[in-house]
Amino acid sequence: MIKLNYFSTRRRLSLRIALFERIKKRISTMVCGGFVCTKNSLCALNILYVMVSLLLIGVAAWGKWFGLVSSFRVVAGIIGVGIFLLFVAFVGLCGALKHHQVLLFFYMIILFLVFMVQLSVSAACLAINKEQQKELLEVGWNKSEATQKDVEKSLNCCGFFHPNYNGTCDADCFSNPLSCNPCGPIIQSHAEEVLRFVGGIGCFFSFTEILGVWLTHRYRNQKDSRPNSGAFL
Repeated sequence: MIKLNYFSTRRRLSLRIALFERIKKRISTMVCGGFVCTKNSLCALNILYVMVSLLLIGVAAWGKWFGLVSSFRVVAGIIGVGIFLLFVAFVGLCGALKHHQVLLFFYMIILFLVFMVQLSVSAACLAINKEQQKELLEVGWNKSEATQKDVEKSLNCCGFFHPNYNGTCDADCFSNPLSCNPCGPIIQSHAEEVLRFVGGIGCFFSFTEILGVWLTHRYRNQKDSRPNSGAFL
């Protein structure tokens, strides 16, 4: 009788331990840091990247369509960045949904490289001084006539250092050339604010990218403990 009670108590204890382990495993997949939470976080991050990429493509196409930007290189560059970001987000989203090890590996490598480049550019934007700004603006001004026309028309100015009275200018003030101001000082007055804004936005998104790298590395090494999940492919 005592032996029967011993085995009965031992069996109940083992059943309770098994039930506890199952509940613990189920909770671990739902809380943040578990498989489901990591998967949802990675999907949300890539959806954010999809939205940003579509915004870049849409703004560039809108600016070209309404004639706000006439430089084809600028528009093509922005659209190219948007398409590249859309491709990276698509790879990450597919890898997260299917828990595909190969896609997640390449996504992690690409995102880390983008993080390094973006963080370097953002730091350069925040650290550049006024003399360097002036040199870069002058180089950019001399490279593209389309950009010169856009700036002259938008800021109502002519020339970079001084107006060229013997040339042409799309600004309204050129009808009375003596009233035209050079574009260089006007551009430089706004360049510092723009560089700070671009550097700050770049730093913010660079940290979201390193977060994506960490989530991907964690997600690749996790296994879905839910039944019939087909995890860890």
